[in-house]
Amino acid sequence: MRSLERGTRTSSAEVVNVSPHGIWLFVRGREYFLPYEEFPWFEDARLSEIQYVHLVHGRFLRWEDLDVELALDSLQHPERYPLTYH
Repeated sequence: MRSLERGTRTSSAEVVNVSPHGIWLFVRGREYFLPYEEFPWFEDARLSEIQYVHLVHGRFLRWEDLDVELALDSLQHPERYPLTYH
């Protein structure tokens, strides 16, 4: 008897909305808002680039097409990760 074929692998991170002010993510049952003022990498990105996000090793969000990686902990505890943009 043969085992069933494996299904398509799904990511536990998903972009659920893109607004004029930022993007909404749903990760592991929690929702996060990333405003463009604090996350400028997404403001001028194409929708297809923003939507292609993966949770890597359960700790990092990775947007391969944008070459952006964020620690999930930085969204859960932003006070620990002050952002500096020059």
